[in-house]
Amino acid sequence: MYNATEQFADINKVGYDNAVKLASMSLEKAERFTKLNLQAAKVALEQGVFTANAVAGIKDVQELAAVRAKLTEAGVQNALGYSRGVYQIASEAQADFSELAEEAWASYTKGVAAWVEKASKNAPAGSDFAVTALKSTVAATTAAFDQFSKATKQVVSYADASVRAASANAANVAKATAKTTKGRKAA
Repeated sequence: MYNATEQFADINKVGYDNAVKLASMSLEKAERFTKLNLQAAKVALEQGVFTANAVAGIKDVQELAAVRAKLTEAGVQNALGYSRGVYQIASEAQADFSELAEEAWASYTKGVAAWVEKASKNAPAGSDFAVTALKSTVAATTAAFDQFSKATKQVVSYADASVRAASANAANVAKATAKTTKGRKAA
């Protein structure tokens, strides 16, 4: 005998399991962000102490320019390192959440398809049109989600490439600026 309640209970159990996975992943990513921020705070403190000591030891204008260039380069490198860390964690989180969403959707559509199939076998006579419409709706929804998923992956890929290029460009600009400042000091 067909029991729709059991099928819906199974679908809900899968949904609950996915919610637990999502919460676990969210906490893991939050923990990584917290560790990254603590590390950044330690680096900022160390950089502050180094800066104070360096500034205290300045004796002339040329030394001031050299210290300023060195501190600027260190600050830019620290900022780039931090932003790379944030980006890496965020990218991994996005990939993990996307994978979970795809798994959940696949499981859900599989469950709904099984439910529709069983319901159609137990449908009253004359409901063929309604069953066909329901199957068509499920198929169209699945196809739309697949297209949306593909488009999202492409956008994420383009955004990733753009961020990596911008990061590399910022690092190159920081190095070029440091070289220019050092060249001025020598002149």
